Amino acid sequence: MNLDQLIKGCIKQNRKSQEELYNLYYKILFVTSLKYCTNDSEAEDNLHDAFIEIFTHIKNYKGSGSFEGWMKRITINKAISRYRDSSFLTPIKDDISQDVFVEENEIDLSLDYMLLLIQELPHQYRLVFNLYELDEYSHKEIAIMLSISESTSKSNLHRAKIILKEKITSKKPFHNHKSNHGK
Repeated sequence: MNLDQLIKGCIKQNRKSQEELYNLYYKILFVTSLKYCTNDSEAEDNLHDAFIEIFTHIKNYKGSGSFEGWMKRITINKAISRYRDSSFLTPIKDDISQDVFVEENEIDLSLDYMLLLIQELPHQYRLVFNLYELDEYSHKEIAIMLSISESTSKSNLHRAKIILKEKITSKKPFHNHKSNHGK
């Protein structure tokens, strides 16, 4: 079944089409979810909520732009909503204008280790870092999504980079954290 047929089947709430779509995009959307969550379990919960949203609103997908991008946006927005609705997302305001660079010397870090470091950032830093650095949103877009100012977005990104730089150079995660990203 091609993607258009899957989408049409999902619009008709065909369980087989929904299952195929889920299986086709699970890994991609799990990785997206994992970037915004603190662990695998939280990422699974977020992904579950995202798929419910996807299946509920798939009829609203207009066919313009990437379907995968549409689903990723829903997955990201679900993760952001979790933190916005909780007390975890408290913007930290700093006025920092300098940028942070990690020199490319002989630091050899696995993708899983980098993801672990990013997951362990404080929530507001992790969200801004992922939105800006990994998903290429502008500070203006981030400010709107997170209901913060652009300068707060820039400051949170700067602080996230400082924390990551410290952790990369020390090669120590914030705490012992078991993860099984190889799902």
